[in-house]
Amino acid sequence: MQAETHANDARFYSETGLAATLAGLVEPVLENLGYRLVRVKISGRDGQTVQIMAERPDGTMTIEDCEKVSKELSPLLDAHDPVSEAYRLEVSSPGIDRPLVRASDFENWSGHQAKIELRQPVDGRRRFQGKLEGFEDGEVRVELELPEIGATTIGFPLSLVSEARLIMTDELIREALTRAKKQGRTGFADGAEPDEFEVEN
Repeated sequence: MQAETHANDARFYSETGLAATLAGLVEPVLENLGYRLVRVKISGRDGQTVQIMAERPDGTMTIEDCEKVSKELSPLLDAHDPVSEAYRLEVSSPGIDRPLVRASDFENWSGHQAKIELRQPVDGRRRFQGKLEGFEDGEVRVELELPEIGATTIGFPLSLVSEARLIMTDELIREALTRAKKQGRTGFADGAEPDEFEVEN
């Protein structure tokens, strides 16, 4: 069951450089359309690709949603022309092994495995993997297997988290499908997984 979200809907993840400029342009437009920005990523794949990952507030994103977003964002980006080189616009869903970019994401996907990278080391480590136990008192709660003491739940301040992503498991796939069906959206088309929903400019 998804947790109630309000204050925890603000993104803690922040892009840098050109991706940050693009995020600032597209996020208000997405919100006006009823979507939420997940992440903007620029890659050198097939020349230069601008990937805009978005979702509905309920976490779903269909091919039709991607097409709608792409049609709205294309003229905006053409008008502002923030990318100096030729590029391909790609609008996609977060996918099943999605990035976690809001405090509410840690609540909504509690019980599932995730990888977390910190801005600064904790006990000499910046990367951790474990089962999400939600979000409480400004901290991401994660159950970790530590060699010295076994399974234990620790909290990382949200301000310390630079990146986080769900890990693909059979349990996560089942949960994602169940949630999509409850929302009346299959999240799949022609056998494709959500992270394959891409619309090119």
